[in-house]
Amino acid sequence: MFGNDTNIDTIKQEVLYKVAKLSFQGELDENKEALPYELIPGPQANFRCCIYKEREIIRQRIRLAEGKSPSAGKDNKNIVQVINSACEGCPITRFVVTDNCQKCVGKRCQAACNFDAITMLRDRAYIDPAKCKECTKCSQACPYNAIADLMRPCKKSCPVDAISMDENNIVVINEERCIDCGSCIKNCPFGAISDRSFITDVIDLLLNSPRPIYAMLAPAWEGQFGANITFSSMTNAIKELGFAGVYEVALGADFVAASESEEWAESYKEGKKMTTSCCPAFVKMIRRHFPQLVENMSTTISPMTATARLIKALYPEAVCVFIGPCIAKKGEVLDTIALQGADYALTLDELYAMFRAKDIELTASAEAIQQGSIYGKKFCVSGGVTASVLQSLKEREENADITVKQCNGALECKKALTLLKAGKLPEDFLEGMACEGGCQNGPGSVLTGRMANVNRDKLFGKADERQIHENMENYKELEFSMHRK
Repeated sequence: MFGNDTNIDTIKQEVLYKVAKLSFQGELDENKEALPYELIPGPQANFRCCIYKEREIIRQRIRLAEGKSPSAGKDNKNIVQVINSACEGCPITRFVVTDNCQKCVGKRCQAACNFDAITMLRDRAYIDPAKCKECTKCSQACPYNAIADLMRPCKKSCPVDAISMDENNIVVINEERCIDCGSCIKNCPFGAISDRSFITDVIDLLLNSPRPIYAMLAPAWEGQFGANITFSSMTNAIKELGFAGVYEVALGADFVAASESEEWAESYKEGKKMTTSCCPAFVKMIRRHFPQLVENMSTTISPMTATARLIKALYPEAVCVFIGPCIAKKGEVLDTIALQGADYALTLDELYAMFRAKDIELTASAEAIQQGSIYGKKFCVSGGVTASVLQSLKEREENADITVKQCNGALECKKALTLLKAGKLPEDFLEGMACEGGCQNGPGSVLTGRMANVNRDKLFGKADERQIHENMENYKELEFSMHRK
C-alpha cells in the first residue's frame, strides 16, 4: 500500500483518509479491523521490522483517528498521545561512547562519574546503561568529545519537561505538565507520538445532525493549499463536505485585537504588565507552570472562541468546528466547551483527508471574499498579534509608548515568563506563541517552509486595507462577550 513513500506524514494521512472515507460511508465499525491488512498487505515490511508491528501501529493510529487513546484500556483525556508500538524502536541508551574515545590515561570521564557506570574496555570506555543516571558529567569531562548525548528527540524538544520513560523505556507524557504544543510530535523520528482526532465526530455530525455545522478557518490556512486557493475556493470545498457555511477566524482576531487594545491601554496606565491569551499552548503554559502569572494574562478570549461566539450570535443552533494547523486548539475546545466557544477542532491535515475521502478537488476561484482585516489574517505570524493590537490602539488614537516582547517559540515563552515572574521583564507586554514562526508552522499543517510562506504572502497581498474597527462595524448589532470571565 505504502511502497517507498513511508514517511510519517504519509502514514498518518493514509489512516485519516481511510477512516474518513469509511465514516462518510457509515461503514467504519464493520471495516476498521480489516484496515491494517489493507494498508499493510505484506509479506514485506515497509517501515518497521515486520508487518505485524506495522499493522499494530496502524491499529493504534485508527484509534487516535476515532478520538481514543492508542491502547485499549488506557484512555485519558490528553490530546497528545504515545503510540507505544511505534515508540519501542527508539534508542534507549542516552550516553554512548563513540570511536573518538582515545582510552586516555587521564580517564576524566570515569573520574567524573559518581555512579561507577564507566569502565575501560580493550578499545574504549563503556557506559553501563543500568547504572547511568544521565547526569551528563562524563560527556562534559571528555577532552575528545567522544561521548555522544543521544537524548530522545521528543524529550529534548519538550519545553516543559513533560516527557519521561517508564520501566520498559516507553515514553510517558505527564498530563499535568503537557501544554499540547505538539513539539514532540514534530520531532519524533519514529512517528510514535500523535494527537487524538475529532474527525469521526465531525463527520457523524455532518451526516446526522439537524443543527447547522459551521467551519471556522484559522488565518494560518492561507498558503497551505497553493497560492491560487482563496477563501472562496475553500468555502466551496468545505460546503461540499456538508458544512452550512464557513467563517474566517481572522474576523474573530479583529475583535480580539480591539478587546486586547483596551486591556493594554488600561494596564499600561496602571503600570501592570500583561501577556496575550491567543495561543492555547502559551495559555496552558501559564496556567500549569506559571500560575502566579494568571492575573497578568489578558482576559480576552481567543480568536477561535470569538468567532464561535459571533457565529452563535447569528445562528443560535450552530455547531462550530475550528480548522487550523494547531493541535493545542483541540485542548482549548475541551477546556472551554462550557464557555460558548468552538465545539470541535480539526487540523488542516484532517481536513485534507476529508476532501480526499469525498473526492473533492480544490479549484481556483475568482470570487473575492474577505471577512477579516489583513491585521486579523496576520495573527498566524509571530509578531502578528502585537501588530494588530498596536494598530487597534492607533485607530483608537491611544498614544501610549508601549513596548512588547514577542516570543517566537515555546522556549522563548518560557524564558520571558520566568523573567516576568521574577519582575525582571523590561517590556510592558508579552506576546506568546508556542510554535516558532507562529501558528503557520503548527504540527497539523499540510504545507510548511518557504513555499507555504510564498503562497501566504501572495494571498495576503490580495487583501483589502480595511481597518480593524471599521470591519467590526459590520457586526455591531451582535451581542457576545469578549472575555473569559
